[in-house]
Amino acid sequence: MKVRIVLLLMFVFSCCSILADAQELKCMVKVNTPKLQSTDPRVFQTLQKSVFEFMNNRKWTDDAFDLAEKIECSMLITVTEELGSDNYKFQVTIQSSRPVHNSSYTTTLFNFSDKDWKVNYVEYQPLEYEDSKYTSNLTSMLAFYAYMIIGLDYDSFSAKGGQAYFDKAKNIVNIMQNVDEDGWKPFEKNLKNRYWVNENIINQRFESFRMLMYNYHRLGLDMMYTNEALGRATILNCLKQIEKMYEDSPNAVWLSIFFASKSDELANIFAGGTPQEKQQSYQILTRCDPMNSNRYKRITGAH
Repeated sequence: MKVRIVLLLMFVFSCCSILADAQELKCMVKVNTPKLQSTDPRVFQTLQKSVFEFMNNRKWTDDAFDLAEKIECSMLITVTEELGSDNYKFQVTIQSSRPVHNSSYTTTLFNFSDKDWKVNYVEYQPLEYEDSKYTSNLTSMLAFYAYMIIGLDYDSFSAKGGQAYFDKAKNIVNIMQNVDEDGWKPFEKNLKNRYWVNENIINQRFESFRMLMYNYHRLGLDMMYTNEALGRATILNCLKQIEKMYEDSPNAVWLSIFFASKSDELANIFAGGTPQEKQQSYQILTRCDPMNSNRYKRITGAH
């Protein structure tokens, strides 16, 4: 009997330890190969499995996450070109979301398409990574987005709570300045690359955006269950801050990321607003995000 009790306690403590050490990300990974010509498709099935394990099995923070707290995210990796033996070009869409308090709804935090992935990959090669040095372009990109996803999630729950993880992403950017790879430099043709995704989020000029992420999610969306009118009013104030950002820096990368993540959500939120809220939100959204103006017609009831 005593042996059974000891074994049971060991099992319980072991389970608790596993839960306490649970990794932060719940990342879905899909590799598509629509234009594949010469490479065995099996190579990319192996890559998909390796990227999945890299993102989900690694501890990215010192914090304890239980299974329900894992950050849901995804990577859709599309092979766009075979550049040579074991060298490929990818376009990758990265998304992350977080649950809204007291609801079954999840809100998108990050929705970004990165077209500058050039990768050297040999099937079954281990995906090695260290924060302090360069090991490969592939693992640097994966780690960069892991830290950006975590930083955004933390920012949405506490004011500027993700700073440590944006700094870790910045460290990767700094290391990559000495590596001849696309997407990491400030003076490339693409001004919405990884460098600027990170620079804009930590630049004090855009500090208001960091606070906006907290206000929008924690004081806006999370509030709507108990006080829908107050939550919507908070989100409208966030839109007014977005409008000021647009006036100051219309090409800021985080404006396009914000609207790629939130356009549908904003249309739905303000379709149920007061006449004044509908008018104000519609004017701001169609001015700052004209690409989605048809979507915002839902706010006014137009078709």
